[in-house]
This record gives sequence, structure tokens and C-alpha cells, in this order.
Amino acid sequence: MKFPKVYPLQEIAQLIGCKHVGDNNFPVHGMNEIHVVEPGDIVFVDHPKYYDKALQSAATIVLINKEVDCPEGKALLISDDPFRDFNKLTHHFRPFRYASTSISELAVIGEGTMVQPNCFIGHHVKIGKNCIIHSNVSIYDNTVIGDNVIIHAGTVIGADAFYYKKRPEGFDQLLSGGRVVIHDNVGIGALCTIDKGVTGDTTIGEGTKLDNQVHIGHDTVIGKKCLFAAQTGIAGCVVIEDEVTFWGQSGTTSGITVGTKAVIQGQAGVSKSVEGGKTYTGTPISEVRDKLKELATLRQLPEIINKLK
Repeated sequence: MKFPKVYPLQEIAQLIGCKHVGDNNFPVHGMNEIHVVEPGDIVFVDHPKYYDKALQSAATIVLINKEVDCPEGKALLISDDPFRDFNKLTHHFRPFRYASTSISELAVIGEGTMVQPNCFIGHHVKIGKNCIIHSNVSIYDNTVIGDNVIIHAGTVIGADAFYYKKRPEGFDQLLSGGRVVIHDNVGIGALCTIDKGVTGDTTIGEGTKLDNQVHIGHDTVIGKKCLFAAQTGIAGCVVIEDEVTFWGQSGTTSGITVGTKAVIQGQAGVSKSVEGGKTYTGTPISEVRDKLKELATLRQLPEIINKLK
């Protein structure tokens, strides 16, 4: 998430009430999670296991819970609770805004687009030309939708990320200040849910089609011309390349990549990154040919055991 202007480090430190290490005027452009940070971004880290990863990332400002040696060309924000203070920044720069109408006066809807009754379209939503938004669709703030997109009834676009920190008193949610970006010619079935990014974008590529009851997690990036059959669940921070097919009731863990033209068969669990151009099945996932060999071997086990008696 980029801020509306470049802020000096000292002003950001004052905003969250913490000490800083670095020039008072060190430029701060925005904030992001570690997998999408760029120079000028703030990234937060609150566990020693991940200090080096954060300090060596592309982010040039590190919100951290211990004063450490600051790498050259970077700055630190020293906080007793970086998770809490990252939330403070999200709340300040991307706060929740109450809507008093079903279609916000700040939404932009393109020529030829039809919006059926009982839809909600939030602040700063942009919808392109010749789209069809069927009844009871909710499109949260800041969502961007291209041309010729069809969204069927009951779908929710832009709900919060499922991202929590466990504390003694319960679970503390990481606030979501990102967006959903849907490109041209996408089809989205009924009762789908697409979560917005925590600080970046959840992206659906051009020509991709979602069946009914498909879930796409936060910050996931889906390529062009992919297919998702009913009841597929994609976790957060997944990269799905072009022309991938997920058949019904399949799903993934977070933070993996599915290569171009991969096919994931029904009820498969993608627990690791997989190459493109192959078909996969089972839980944990394996290539179909390997899985068939395993099953053939298992069927021979009783015969093998009898021979050994």
C-alpha cells in the first residue's frame, strides 16, 4: 500500500509513538508485507527468527521490536509491538469508512455495466464497461474491476484477510488495507469469496473463470485463463500462473506457486509448489503417474506379504 504522499521517517515515528533510527527526513513511501515490499516501504518483524529476512528485504524501513545494527541505506522504527503499530498505520492511511448508500457516490461504474438489485458497491470502487453484477453481490472499498466481467449472486469481493496473531487474551487481527483487482473478461460464480490483500492486491488475471463457492485468499495472484471448479479453496499469498485448472474441492496451502498449465484434480491438496504442464492428485499432492504407481504397488502388498509367510 502506497501512502498519498512521501512522509519523513520522523513523522511516521511520531504517528505510532516509537523511536526511530535513521535520518529524520528518510523517505517513507508506503507499507507492505515482506513478500511484496519495495524500496520506500515499511515492513514489520517481531520475531528474531525473521530479523535477517526483514533487514535484508527490499523494504528500506523496518518496524522491529529490538534495536539492531541498521543496514546501510535503511532505517528502523523501534516498537515494543510491531504488529500493533503496523495496524495503527493501516488504520490511519486506509481506515474503514461507513457507507450510507448501497452504491457509494465515490464509486465509478463504466458505460453499459448493469447492477442488479440489492448489491453493495463501496467507496472508491472502479468497475469497467459492459459488466453484469447480479443481485446481492457485495464489493468492498477500493476494489478494481475491468471490462466484461460477470459476477453472480451472493459473491463477496474484498473481505478481510484471515490473518491473526495469537495473544494470551485471544486472537488479534492484522487489519487489511489492500485491494482486490479483477482484470477484463473474468467470470465469477455465485457465492464466491475473494479476500483483499493485507497491504497489496489480490489479483485475478484476464479471462479467468470461477465456478460457484470458490474462495480466494488474501494477496493471491492468479494468472490469465485459469479455471476453478466449485468448492475450491486457495490460501493467501499463493501465485497461480496462467492457464491452471483446479477441479472441485481442491485446495492449497499458503505461500506456494502453481506453474503454468498445471492441472489439479478434484479433492487434491496442494501442499507445496508444483511445476507447470503436469497433472496432480491426492493429499499430499503428487503427480498423477506417480500416484497411480503407488496405488498399484499397494494393491500388490497382500500378495507380497503372503509370499513372505
